[in-house]
Amino acid sequence: MIKLFEKGAYLINGTELIEENADTQALLASKLGSKNVNKEEAKRGTMAYEILEAHNTSKSMDKLKIKFDKLTSHDITFVGIIQTARASGLEKFPVPYVLTNCHNSLCAVGGTINEDDHMFGLSCAKKYGGIYVPPHQAVIHQFAREMLAAGGNMILGSDSHTRYGALGTMAIGEGGPEIVKQLLSKTYDINMPDVVGVYLTGTPQKGVGPQDIALAIIGAVFANGYVNNKVMEFVGDGVDRMSVDYRIGVDVMTTETTCLSSIWKTDEKVKEFYDIHMRSSDYKEMQPKDVAYYDGMVYVDLSEIKPMIAMPFHPSNVYTIEELNHNLMDILDDVEKKALVSLDNNKVKYTLKDKVRNGRLYVEQGVIAGCAGGGFENICDAAGILKGKYIGADEFSLSVYPASQPIYMELVKNGCVADLMATGATLRTAFCGPCFGAGDVPANNGLSIRHSTRNFPNREGSKITNGQIASVALMDARSIAATAANQGYLTPATEIDVEFNKPKYFFDRTIYDNRVYNGLNKADASQELKFGPGIVDWPQMVELTDDILLRVVSVIHDPVTTTDELIPSGETSSYRSNPLGLAEFTLSRKDPAYVGKAKAVRAVEEDRRKNHGLADEDYKKAFEVIKTVYPQVSDKETEVGSVIYAVKPGDGSAREQAASCQRVLSGLANIASEYATKRYRSNLINWGMLPFLLNGKEPFENGDFIFIKDIKSAVANKDSEIKAYVVKDTLEEFTLKLGELTDDERTIIQKGCLINYYR
Repeated sequence: MIKLFEKGAYLINGTELIEENADTQALLASKLGSKNVNKEEAKRGTMAYEILEAHNTSKSMDKLKIKFDKLTSHDITFVGIIQTARASGLEKFPVPYVLTNCHNSLCAVGGTINEDDHMFGLSCAKKYGGIYVPPHQAVIHQFAREMLAAGGNMILGSDSHTRYGALGTMAIGEGGPEIVKQLLSKTYDINMPDVVGVYLTGTPQKGVGPQDIALAIIGAVFANGYVNNKVMEFVGDGVDRMSVDYRIGVDVMTTETTCLSSIWKTDEKVKEFYDIHMRSSDYKEMQPKDVAYYDGMVYVDLSEIKPMIAMPFHPSNVYTIEELNHNLMDILDDVEKKALVSLDNNKVKYTLKDKVRNGRLYVEQGVIAGCAGGGFENICDAAGILKGKYIGADEFSLSVYPASQPIYMELVKNGCVADLMATGATLRTAFCGPCFGAGDVPANNGLSIRHSTRNFPNREGSKITNGQIASVALMDARSIAATAANQGYLTPATEIDVEFNKPKYFFDRTIYDNRVYNGLNKADASQELKFGPGIVDWPQMVELTDDILLRVVSVIHDPVTTTDELIPSGETSSYRSNPLGLAEFTLSRKDPAYVGKAKAVRAVEEDRRKNHGLADEDYKKAFEVIKTVYPQVSDKETEVGSVIYAVKPGDGSAREQAASCQRVLSGLANIASEYATKRYRSNLINWGMLPFLLNGKEPFENGDFIFIKDIKSAVANKDSEIKAYVVKDTLEEFTLKLGELTDDERTIIQKGCLINYYR
């Protein structure tokens, strides 16, 4: 059972909840012996407030300027980040910065590109004083849990699933430019976020795993935005009944709620985790104060959560497995209808009803992997369910990716690897590929069940534009193992009779000591960086002009547009270090015409700058209309760029390429009803793009021109509303907004991008 409080709530002594209502003060007085409890004072009683206050460098707790203790990136993002920082004046890493290589380790598309990027990362660690984790050693977040997290600390990562709250570390996943700011000793600027409590009570049923708890919470809070851009703070007696591995498994999935970050209370179990990992001094007891106020409360009775499944194509599309099995055809019909929203391409016919065999749902693939599924306990429990069974010789396959070499080593020693291999499962090295389409891509029309983080359309690697379609459903490792034990027929783990032996974990850090390059405090400016031919500098961006002419090049009416749809993951990211090369894939699986249209706008702008005016007839005609109202406007001084409209863009990944790829193709702005995440909006801003907001239906169509006069002044003057015009036979006025921007963000937009701002 999950209940969302309509208003805020007070937590007394970490155990008793008092929902905010007309009787709240009287109840508080009876509990505390006080006539009045000040809400603002109680807000300072949360763990989140304590950590943010300790890391805030401004004089205001309303307008935060955060400096992080540590940074981390992987090999889809660190090349672009360091290239941006180099162009902005980087001399050395000011705080520990870890470069992991877990995203394209096995992807060979692009020749030498992947290993070239890895060698670039190693040379940067030597030159600037960083930590370099070679391929196959650990996925980014497992290494951070094992070696970086510390109680009361804050970590910023360029991967959206940067979440270490269960270890007492507040971690945030943001786009690369926010990492750049930290590398240049600048700050992360946000308003003080709301803090939503997550009160866990009860004990999970046997067979119910952390992914089940997480999916149930995501299903309750995603669509209504209950925790959007807020901090989730986990408290309650239910936390005490979870192992640390279990808590980590829930915590990593908080990203899919669209929250900003997370933090959990800590205890002796967390202390033991740090002891096992030989970092006892990094443990800190974290608890809310005697009185803490939360801006919302998610009440979760763990004992009532059943094995869950998130059906395609979103982690919030959740059902209990029991419910799905009992109402199979009705739910599959509902799933197909929801899929039509995302799969608006008539090249494929989508159905899952052909997976029904003898009244049961059959799946072709199971995967347990990455920062969510590859943990020690998940794999041990899966091995316990499968011991003595076999997965069969039909279509169903099972692959397991331990999240780090130390975990893999212990699974070898305790026999779990042998037990899994005997069933027909295959074991792989630490790799994030199955999560984003660079490994274990299902067959066309295939259905894969995965203990990973996301199941967005085509994220698993299929391509609708090529007539391919595959589906991923998210499940817990235990129910994946139960399904494997039944050779592909969907089965919740609660239906399997098993005694989990819960082997003890022993951490062998010599694996890292012998292989990970640790350059902390050893920056060597004389080191030469190693560049492969696929590593290309960012193209030059120009400053924003006083007036701009935008051409609409894509209009997307989906309720939510993910970053995977804006810039596909998988094999495309082999070109991640070549901004122009990667940009060729922008919106390729959502709007294949976009790139050609955007490049045409770029060509017009380049010609305008070169020849000091417009030559293209369409644009000249647009300017003739503009001059009927604003005769003083000159095409010599008006920047031309492209704009996309989407209802709610930016759900999912923190990859800055979702914005930068638009920018290098001519993008000057996005127009949206709202932005799905702070990180996507920040990426737009840091690449010099205007994050416009529009109330109501858009007054323009794909291909239309939009003219905005005095936009540079409007940005500088903090105008709340922006007057814009659709250029038809006449100028048709409408209103845009920019939302709240910091002074630095306004300057970045005016300068054209973060590089220009620092340069």
